[in-house]
Amino acid sequence: MLNKINLVLLSVLITFSGLAVAQSNPLSNQLSNLVKVTPLGSHEGEFCRYDRALVFEDPNGTRILYDVGRTVAGADDERLGNIDIVLVSHMHGDHVGDKHLSDPGAGSCAKPEFTVDVASVTNTVQIAHKKQAKIITGSEMPKFFSKKLEQVGGNPSDSQLVRFGGSREVNGIQITTVPAAHSNGVSGRFVGGKLGQLLDAAGVTAYAGPPTGYVITFSNGLVAYLSGDTGITAEQKAVVADHYQAKLAVINIGNTFTTGPKEAAYVINELIKPVSVIASHANEQATESGKLLPDTRTAHFTEASSVPVHLPLSGMTMAFDKTGMCVSNCR
Repeated sequence: MLNKINLVLLSVLITFSGLAVAQSNPLSNQLSNLVKVTPLGSHEGEFCRYDRALVFEDPNGTRILYDVGRTVAGADDERLGNIDIVLVSHMHGDHVGDKHLSDPGAGSCAKPEFTVDVASVTNTVQIAHKKQAKIITGSEMPKFFSKKLEQVGGNPSDSQLVRFGGSREVNGIQITTVPAAHSNGVSGRFVGGKLGQLLDAAGVTAYAGPPTGYVITFSNGLVAYLSGDTGITAEQKAVVADHYQAKLAVINIGNTFTTGPKEAAYVINELIKPVSVIASHANEQATESGKLLPDTRTAHFTEASSVPVHLPLSGMTMAFDKTGMCVSNCR
């Protein structure tokens, strides 16, 4: 009888031990199954005038640099770390990188100093080449980047195409392009040579196809929409929301060149309806000492949005679960 009792007690202990492990593992899995988002702006801890660049890190370690722009101080910027994929929404200098900071923090948040001219190569290409990363873009942009990679001694095939309606899988991450309502001309400074001079002299730009946004499906199931520079589009409802069911959105709010705060809030509240949104492309100094400044476009957007708005404070890594909820370092 005693042996039977001991066996029963042992069985109970094993059961409770198993439950304890089962209860601890989901938490551990949840914490390791997050998508991390790190803004790389001009001034640490702030959201500044020309901030565009974001680094997304998948739970499997794959790192995606989105719209490097001017605030990343070239390929040797220590904040970059490893980069596997570079995404570019369109060919304007503040996104592809016609120039960049000499060092993070140069100038002021309202007026960063971009003293390094890299128009002949672009900040995008020099970073992708140094990091051995793939440049994945839509429209006619892959041809441009392929030639630029070749120019700097890189592999032209590292510039890869993904067109509207299709997708490309890299390291378990699905990437597709979606339409953006903007322009996408290639400046003569990017082209260089006689042709570049003729373009500038005529006041025209070369054609790079339609501008794009991106939808990324990460390995943990999180779907994120990166708007690029855009106005309001029907695809934000039909494609981004209805088809892909994006739960995290990064949207431009700068007005004049893109949607303003009111229009961006309409896109978020009525069309996409994500769980979380990261403000982008505000074209202003939006914060001071990490605090949102009142009566700014960013403040107006935050007030108008019906979902949580997270500020892309440079160097501050946020983390999102598969539902789009910010669970760490939320701003």
